[in-house]
Amino acid sequence: MKIALVSDAWTPQVNGVVRTLGMVTRELTAAGHQVVPITPDRFVTVPCPTYPEIRLAVRPGGRARKMLREAAPDAIHIATEGPLGVAVRGLCLEEGWHFTTAYHTRFPEYIQSRFAVPASWCYAMLRRFHRPSSGVMVATDSIRNDLAERGFGNLRRWSRGVDPTLFHPAESDGARDFLDLPRPIFLSVGRLAVEKNLEAFLALDLPGSKLVVGDGPLLPQLRRRYPSAHFAGNQTGDALTAHYAAADVFVFPSRTDTFGLVLLEALASGVPVAAFPVPGPLDVVGGSDVGVLDEDLRAAALAALTIPRERCREYALAYTWAHCATQFLQSLAPLQ
Repeated sequence: MKIALVSDAWTPQVNGVVRTLGMVTRELTAAGHQVVPITPDRFVTVPCPTYPEIRLAVRPGGRARKMLREAAPDAIHIATEGPLGVAVRGLCLEEGWHFTTAYHTRFPEYIQSRFAVPASWCYAMLRRFHRPSSGVMVATDSIRNDLAERGFGNLRRWSRGVDPTLFHPAESDGARDFLDLPRPIFLSVGRLAVEKNLEAFLALDLPGSKLVVGDGPLLPQLRRRYPSAHFAGNQTGDALTAHYAAADVFVFPSRTDTFGLVLLEALASGVPVAAFPVPGPLDVVGGSDVGVLDEDLRAAALAALTIPRERCREYALAYTWAHCATQFLQSLAPLQ
């Protein structure tokens, strides 16, 4: 099958959407399918306001139409609701092509927290965007139920995976000490932006050390406000693996993520999770014995210290990218 994958989020961005699309593309290609990316790197772009590292395509409709005509895909999937997603959605409606979409990010809550715009306004726009979709792919049952209550239809479950060869426990106890930080080490990984709610973690009174891996617009401010925390910046590959494996507890303070791939990466590294009882953590670790969910995030972090590391690793291995890719394929719609 030839699949046109339309996304405003793409490399070199570092986030869960880009990682998901990259891993699913890898799995689909390995299975003999062809993925044609319709992504910002193929267009003239401008920096996104407040997120200059994110590039947005400028007036992409004409070029996108030409690319789709030349590709002649069997299916079109629109992953994001940005300029490319809007343009290709319009083209599909004009041509009578079926397409699928995905709900990756809780933009209404993000916009509300950042700009004080009522979430209900954003949900109304998103309902309009996704209404013609033959299938709206969502990562968790919590998000699917929430969207259904808000009037979204054609919802399809599309889970996530983790690469256990990249994310794994340290080979020895000595290898976990490369950071030379007082233990226990409480780790958070992700973009340093307002929607990630990092201050809910950094303000906690915890023993040992707080370690933050990631970059973003709040980094200078957070460094000034929390000088006792350790900020490792953006890490990739083996360095990222080592930082995960060195931690004692992974603290996930976000209240707006639809899934939280970093939860699986931490668990695959043998690190238990502490988080709020909200969508994402509830779906990934809720009801399991590999994390603690509590509105008292400090209590959750301290309680998670007692969870065996090997239990976390075993739990994460049930989440595979191959299964994620299969779910994606099953939800696609023929073009006509």
